Formats: sequence, structure tokens, C-alpha cells
Amino acid sequence: MKADLDNFCVILHEPRYPENIGAAARCCHNMGVPQLIVVRPYRLDMEKMLKMATHEAADLIETMLLFDDLEEALGPFQHVAGTTARIGRQRLPTHTPRDIAEKLIDLGPKNRIALLFGSEKCGLTNSQLRLCQSLVNIPTTAFSSINLAQSVMILCYELFIAKGYEEKVQPKLATTRELEGMYKHLKKTFMAIELTNPQNPEYWVDNTRRLLGRQELRSRETKIIRGFCQQILRAIENKKHFKQ
Repeated sequence: MKADLDNFCVILHEPRYPENIGAAARCCHNMGVPQLIVVRPYRLDMEKMLKMATHEAADLIETMLLFDDLEEALGPFQHVAGTTARIGRQRLPTHTPRDIAEKLIDLGPKNRIALLFGSEKCGLTNSQLRLCQSLVNIPTTAFSSINLAQSVMILCYELFIAKGYEEKVQPKLATTRELEGMYKHLKKTFMAIELTNPQNPEYWVDNTRRLLGRQELRSRETKIIRGFCQQILRAIENKKHFKQ
């Protein structure tokens, strides 16, 4: 597992709505980013911020740092990734959130990293973006404006995944013995319902192998298929017995 996110911080520059500050705090908490800094907020309303943050992220609101100057707020950080919806020739090359996440995670263990977000009204200016070492652009369709808290969540989520928290539980697959037993049962069933051509009895079985082979069947699933086959065979046998 890669390094944690203890050295990461979300910085909101001149946010206009306290609800967005609270929602951003909730995003940070969800994804494991431990600190929130707010620079020159338009309005602070603790009740509205806490309502959006919910009880779980209340500590991020209660411990967030407030600054009047952006440069001062960024002072302790070794790398600042600024978000922007505008791409210009005079600016640094932009990265997608997924591209930048791996780079930032690699820097994280020995460096403090700031994720900088501009105000809802106009984002970050050119002079503010010059304080950044990298720029991030969230790809969208024609309408490029994204809610502030949504932007925070997208970047924090990509960091969360890049960090290595995407723990995939690998299932225990069926053994060869179980698979071959299932295919023999299927072959017997195909023959019983006269699906196969006696001259080429493997045709349907081979097609079924190709189909089911892509599914990475588990032991329990082979038993379900064999149970289904058993019921079909029993029904056929009962029908024959009834006719007699």
C-alpha cells in the first residue's frame, strides 16, 4: 500500500458559500485528507458549514485554519496543485486529476502537498496560479463549471485511489475439477434435450466453455449450474417414466 494522505491539505481561496466549505470538509473526511484551510472566505456561518459537513467531518471545520493572504497560507507547502477550468498558452501544462494523483502520491511521504481551489465565482487568477507547481483541469463536456465541493471530491477521490486504498478482494475461483465436472454435467444435459448433434457432441460444450470461461466462475456458481442441470435431467427422466 502506498503512503497515506497525512501530508495533504485542501485549500479553498475566497469561497463564497459556507455550505460549500462544509461540503468540502465532508469530501476531505470521506477520502482521508486530514486538513482544510480557508483563505479570505466571503462569509463564515458555522451552523451552515457544520450542517453540510455532518457530524463525521465536524472536526475538520472546527480545526480548519483561516488566512487573509494566499501566499502566507501556501508558505509551508512544498508542492501546490492548483485547479483551473481555463487553459492558456502562458500557463503551465495541465493534468487531469487521475494523471496528477500518482505524481502527488509519490511526493507525499516527504513533502506537504496543497490542493488549491478558487472561488465559485471566478476560480483562480493567473497571479494565483503562478504560486502553483502544477495545474489540474477536470475534463467536462461543453459546460466546464463544476461545483466547488464536487471538484474537491474528484481530486480527493483520485488521490484516495492512487494511494492504494482500492483494495480488491480476489474471489476464490472454481477448481479445474469443479469446472470439468460442470461441463460434463452440461454435456449430459445438452444430449438429453437433444441440443447437440450426435455427430459432433462437443460443439455446444466448446461454445459454452468459451462463454463461461470468461466469467471466472466460483465454486458455488458451478454448483448452481450443476443443480440446474440436475433438475432438467430429473424432469426429463420423470417425463419418460410417466409416459411408460
